[in-house]
Amino acid sequence: MKPDWDKLADNFAGSSKVLIADVDCTAEGKDLCERFGIQGFPTIKYFNPPDTDGEDYEGGRDYDSLKAHAESLGPGCSATTKENCTPEQLAELEALLVMPAAEREAELEKLTTAISDAQK
Repeated sequence: MKPDWDKLADNFAGSSKVLIADVDCTAEGKDLCERFGIQGFPTIKYFNPPDTDGEDYEGGRDYDSLKAHAESLGPGCSATTKENCTPEQLAELEALLVMPAAEREAELEKLTTAISDAQK
């Protein structure tokens, strides 16, 4: 996998959206790996802003699979990246943006609770 990973890193070296990096969990990167719960090696994590927890990549480990996944990454639909929204997402986002802040916070709390309950 290492040669394909290095090729991928070279391919995306100039990208403003994607960073391909290695972390040595047995040395300087140990604290970072512990923070993200990495226990097996190699582990591939990816982050799509504003996600700060990361997701485990479960796809193929060959260059073509890794490249296809990397090309799908980048900022999604949000209030600051409306250009990335589908018409449906934009309509939903606009409805949320005009909602009073207190109502939006209550809706967020309700959704967060539902997600937490579903994960139990």
